[in-house]
Amino acid sequence: MSSKSKLANDLYHATGTEEDVLNDPEIAHLFIHHNKVVTSRLLPGLNVVTKELKDGIRVNITTDEGVQFKKKVHLCFGMFPEKGVQKIILKVDIKKNSSISVLAHCTFPNAVDIKHIMEAEINIGEGARYSYFERHVHGDKGGVKVFPKAKVIVEKKAVFKTEFELLKGRVGLIDIDYETICKEESVMEMNARIDGTGNDIIKIRETGHLEGRSSRGVLTSRVAVRGSAKAEIYNKITASAPYARGHVDCKEIVQDKGVASAVPIVEVNDPKAHVTHEAAIGSVDSKQLDTLMSRGLSEDEAVDLIIKGLLS
Repeated sequence: MSSKSKLANDLYHATGTEEDVLNDPEIAHLFIHHNKVVTSRLLPGLNVVTKELKDGIRVNITTDEGVQFKKKVHLCFGMFPEKGVQKIILKVDIKKNSSISVLAHCTFPNAVDIKHIMEAEINIGEGARYSYFERHVHGDKGGVKVFPKAKVIVEKKAVFKTEFELLKGRVGLIDIDYETICKEESVMEMNARIDGTGNDIIKIRETGHLEGRSSRGVLTSRVAVRGSAKAEIYNKITASAPYARGHVDCKEIVQDKGVASAVPIVEVNDPKAHVTHEAAIGSVDSKQLDTLMSRGLSEDEAVDLIIKGLLS
């Protein structure tokens, strides 16, 4: 096995995933360690161009018009060293009537002082579908700073779904900044699930603009903060077209000395549009806690189970 192949295997196994992606010829993949490609496989209709930069790597992903991918495309970004900077400049262009689902793993198992920067521009063509699930796996030292930033345009009758999950290892610092513009009859769903402990800092800023007639959007955040972790959630939906529909939903659990704030904002600029919001911050439900403890779980085990339920 070559050094690059071994690095790719080690990187993917560090995510805790058992699926044999590297050896499945029907699954497209791209693995990047630090700022270098270690392995990739493309399928017809999927075009990926990478360019190594002095301070990062540029990745352009394009689909052909009308292509439908049956299996998820796998991306893996990560670093094994304790220190360093990984910067990904990502440009995604999903062509008209095509459909693609991406599973992206980001893993930094040994991080003491790692900075992961993702700057993305995403365009989803008319009638296309793009699903992006980003799962982070960190080490237990809290030495990761993550800065995902994206500008997204969802064209007429297109669908954009994104999920961000950070449930394994310490968060460190996470600062999410997503902004999405939705055209006529398009759909946007953005979902974040993060579990913070120790002195982790969680910042989520997601904005959706429903600019097209009958466009729809949902922003959902589920966050837990324990120890002395802190979370700041700012979610906003604007609706400026007839029959646009949106909802902002934020729920946070606070334990120990954790601190959480939530700012759901709705802005409606058309009398035929409608946007709602819901925010809830509090401790673990005492009735749920008592019920689980009565069945033999310790308080810590019961709290963990409740939080896992919130974040599932």
